[in-house]
Amino acid sequence: MSRAEAAEPAEAPEPSSRIKFSSPRQIPIVGVVTEDEEVQGAFKSMDLNRVIKLFEETGKDDLEERQLKSVKKLVQCYQNGFPLRDLAQIFKILNLCAEKIKTQPHFIEPAYNIIKLCGLPFLKKKASDEITYAEDTANSIGLLGDLMKIQNSELRIQICKCIIDFYHAEPPKKHITGYQQASSSYKIKMAEVGELAKTMIQSLELLENQLVEKLWVLKALQHLSTSEVNCTLMVKAQAASGICAHLNDPDPSGQLLFRSSEILWNLLEKSSKEEIIQQLSNLKCLLALKEVFKNLFIRGVSHYDRQLRNDILVITTIISQNPGAPMIESGFTRDLILFATFNEVKSQNPLVKGLKLSNSYEDFELKKLLFNIIVILCKDLSTIQLLIDGKVILALFTYVKRPEKHKILEWSAAQYEELQLHAIATLSSVAPFLIDEYLFYKGNAQVLEFLAWCDNEDSFFSHGNSFHGAGGRGNKFAQMRYSLRLLRAMVYLENDTINKDLCENGAIQQLIGIFKNTISKYNDKEEAILLEIQSDILLILSGLCEYHIPGKEIFGTGGVDIILHVMKTDPKKIQSGLGYNVLLYSTLDSIWCCILGCYPSEDYFLEKEGIFLLLDLLALNQKKFCNLILGIMVEFCDNPKTAAHVNAWRGKKDQTAASLLIKLWRKEEKELGVKRDKYGKIVDTKKPLFTSFQEEQKIIPLPANCPTIAVMDVAENIRAKIYAVLGKLDFENLPGLSAEDFVTLCIIHRYLDFKIGEIWNEIYEEIKLEKLRPVTTDKKILESITAASENIGKMVVSLQSEMIESQACQDVQNEQKVYTKIQATHKQRELANKSWENFLARTSNAKTLKKAKRLQEKAIESSRYGERPPNAIFHRTDIKGLNATVPSGGVVTVESTPARLVGGPLADTDIALKKLPIRGGALQKVKAVKTVDEPKKSDPA
Repeated sequence: MSRAEAAEPAEAPEPSSRIKFSSPRQIPIVGVVTEDEEVQGAFKSMDLNRVIKLFEETGKDDLEERQLKSVKKLVQCYQNGFPLRDLAQIFKILNLCAEKIKTQPHFIEPAYNIIKLCGLPFLKKKASDEITYAEDTANSIGLLGDLMKIQNSELRIQICKCIIDFYHAEPPKKHITGYQQASSSYKIKMAEVGELAKTMIQSLELLENQLVEKLWVLKALQHLSTSEVNCTLMVKAQAASGICAHLNDPDPSGQLLFRSSEILWNLLEKSSKEEIIQQLSNLKCLLALKEVFKNLFIRGVSHYDRQLRNDILVITTIISQNPGAPMIESGFTRDLILFATFNEVKSQNPLVKGLKLSNSYEDFELKKLLFNIIVILCKDLSTIQLLIDGKVILALFTYVKRPEKHKILEWSAAQYEELQLHAIATLSSVAPFLIDEYLFYKGNAQVLEFLAWCDNEDSFFSHGNSFHGAGGRGNKFAQMRYSLRLLRAMVYLENDTINKDLCENGAIQQLIGIFKNTISKYNDKEEAILLEIQSDILLILSGLCEYHIPGKEIFGTGGVDIILHVMKTDPKKIQSGLGYNVLLYSTLDSIWCCILGCYPSEDYFLEKEGIFLLLDLLALNQKKFCNLILGIMVEFCDNPKTAAHVNAWRGKKDQTAASLLIKLWRKEEKELGVKRDKYGKIVDTKKPLFTSFQEEQKIIPLPANCPTIAVMDVAENIRAKIYAVLGKLDFENLPGLSAEDFVTLCIIHRYLDFKIGEIWNEIYEEIKLEKLRPVTTDKKILESITAASENIGKMVVSLQSEMIESQACQDVQNEQKVYTKIQATHKQRELANKSWENFLARTSNAKTLKKAKRLQEKAIESSRYGERPPNAIFHRTDIKGLNATVPSGGVVTVESTPARLVGGPLADTDIALKKLPIRGGALQKVKAVKTVDEPKKSDPA
């Protein structure tokens, strides 16, 4: 601040270190400093109380001279800094000097010198002095702000310099023996406690026409505003509105605008943002901001001017978030719209005539800030006409175009790409408020054409450096993402004209094609952005087809195929956090909006096992998807072909669809706190469906158009949907159910009856609470309905008990069968063990072996015929000389066969095979010879 510093007064000459007295009769009031002590840097404290008494005296002739001399000596004594213990008395003396300035101007210089010494670090003799004298120090520093009321320029400037020195403390000139310098942050903390910032803000009101002093005060406030405590104090003193209202005051140096904007920034960052916005949301502040911004925008040429212009625009953007800010009344909104669009739309307004933005960083940031403030301004419906007059839609659509080759752009390629994405994002917020303008400029056609360019294989290298370009480096995914967001915003309006125009322009087929292409382009690097693109495509298709049957027909098999592709996603990816869950939601929404209600699409979905995929998702037991899937199942079950597919489905462990639905019912009731016993039976027949929430909530009489708790319960959980699906599948023919499932199924079967009874019970209770007495007939009807509902509950409980008993009997029978099987296994094992013991006895005891042999031979003989048939040939079934009781196997020795062909009686044994032939080479075998089993009914030889 060259001008302000130039106004700083010259430093006063340093007073002499020795004290001389004009009269020997005077009693010294200052300790004498010897030369040795001066060398060591020590000093003796003054009797400050006597100085104070001297200032309080009146009526003496030489009083003023004595007072001035005492203050001069005080300054000389404390030229290296004030001790904390003396600070309260010193500031009392300073205050007494300030009181005399109005009538005795000679006291300005002593006050000036004392204030100047306050800029030096305070001194402490003990480490505890900072805490001991904290209150005195805070009050003393707080007094500096009050001294700004003195109408003396030099004194005010010195106070500001003193405050600035708090943040740039210089070490003392000499080391004082026995004293230490207080911590550098001590003064800053004490200034916060003493509320110095508040009094400095209040002093600004006294400096309306004194520019130099005002600049010094702003410089001091700039330092003070670096603290959150000070910012809070300044806000209480209405600092924001006071400073902002004078932003446009004349100042050739430009320091006023710079320092004021810096203080406003600090206030916004370190104090209540809402309070600051409220203070700045007045006509005076906005007019000042408008004029400052306009001047900087039109006349600012330096880097500093452009940066300051952008800072002012950011502050304006923050203020514009307040709906109560008079942005339109001040004319600021119209100017901002003009500045945002003059580059794209030609304007004859003299403000922008001949004006052009450069590709500098500051102008580039300005363009983005203007786009951003338009998004905020459009939320105020009063701004809509100004946006129309300013042709904002036309200006933004100039960026929704493929880049033209060999065209000279005022922005660099990276800058243009970022502005393009920012403009499309701005359109997503603005276009829904300007539907007529959007249609007039053929917005749908332009966006679809731009999407076609995004989807083609043209060579294009995007930089992807900006926030909006994330995930789009080297491809067109970022442009595609924001274009789809724009279409989604327009489709969500459910405007028939917009949706019809999109369908006529072939949006459905184009979006399905883009979706298929994204599948082929899939890679892990851009996974998140591709999932978002796919989700947006499905949401747009849902919006176009929901109430439009021709749209569903256009969706057709191609659309069903992309839905089936998503439904086949690995279930583990749903919880990956990359957007698969959002994509699945969009897919289920597309089934509801694009397939249901179009019979060809429904049949194709069933044909491609879409119901199986739905049930697979349902079996994942993801609560967030269950409600939506069951709703789709209810609608699909209206198709007669659906039931066969549902019954044919099998999950893990051969689970059926009916079993899955009943399992979900039990889980839902458990979460809702419905009372059931350990077998799943009804506990309270009067309230068989009551949840814990319904138990806690008391019945309150409600108007007829307000749904009661019992009615809301139908929509708030999945029990009604499970009942509807099982009802359409026929309760009597559900495969794969256990006894527990059948017990639960009894409750599900009667869900509607129980719910009707529950609602009638609420009606009856409301009548009682309202102290109404129904007529006799109505009362009987109500009681009979209540009794009937309770009887149904008792009947269901009885049926459940029968099922449980039947299952118990069946379990006993099954258990008995298992025991019988176990007994047979044990008996067989005992027989095998006994046979083994007999075998061991025969092999270890010769007598036992011979006895067994005899019994065997006797048994064989007894099994033969008593008489041999005539001309019968006897064949022996055993081998002579073989001492064994085990059967010899299917071996028959045929005696009529020549021995030379078979090699003797032992030729078929392993021993015979190991012997060498007696004559003529290897052992000969005849293929025609075969083994003959021992005849069961042959005569013994």
